Amino acid sequence: MAYLNRQNIGVFWPIPKKGTKYLAVASYNKDESIPLIVVLRDILKIVTNKKELKGLINEKKIQINHKEIKDTNFPVCLFDVINLVEIKKNYLAVFSEKKKMIFKEVSEKDSETKVFKVLNKKILPEKKIQFNLMHGKNIISKEKVNTGDSILLNLKNNSIIKIIPMEKGKNAFIMKGKHMGKSGKIENTMQRGGKTIAKIISKEGKINVWVKNIIITE
Repeated sequence: MAYLNRQNIGVFWPIPKKGTKYLAVASYNKDESIPLIVVLRDILKIVTNKKELKGLINEKKIQINHKEIKDTNFPVCLFDVINLVEIKKNYLAVFSEKKKMIFKEVSEKDSETKVFKVLNKKILPEKKIQFNLMHGKNIISKEKVNTGDSILLNLKNNSIIKIIPMEKGKNAFIMKGKHMGKSGKIENTMQRGGKTIAKIISKEGKINVWVKNIIITE
């Protein structure tokens, strides 16, 4: 099993760089996630060790996005929800304005949906379209959706609740870059140096962000 030198953890990991030399590595999505064992042991303090976590997983007491998992190193990404089934608590992963991943307790209802950014799409037979979403997820639909738009999914039945287009007036959350963790409304978009830039009105003022680094949330 691979391990990560504690000095090389992602900037968004909310744990000190002093401590045990090595930490677990997520099974996949390594650059944009924190492994579940680190979240539940070192951040939320739900378990004290890997053996305890493995026991809870085997007893089906822990889910991610309302899906059963088997891996203590399962990746926890932005907007993922950790479901603690037995005690009926749900924790939503978000980035703080200090660029750290934090975990907010949310209601059961709020835990049942997740917004995904559409990265690209592929035309399939019978006019169906496969939308490739962030975090390696994809969904097949006949809905009209553009790359860069967002899809709000029901996590329990994998159905589309609504499409959120990337356009003026929509709320955007910044996922990467120097403004990571900030949010605001899109004032307009423009082309600059071959990139599409969104001008976002945040509480700190207007900021320009590469659209690749934002996700439309509502």
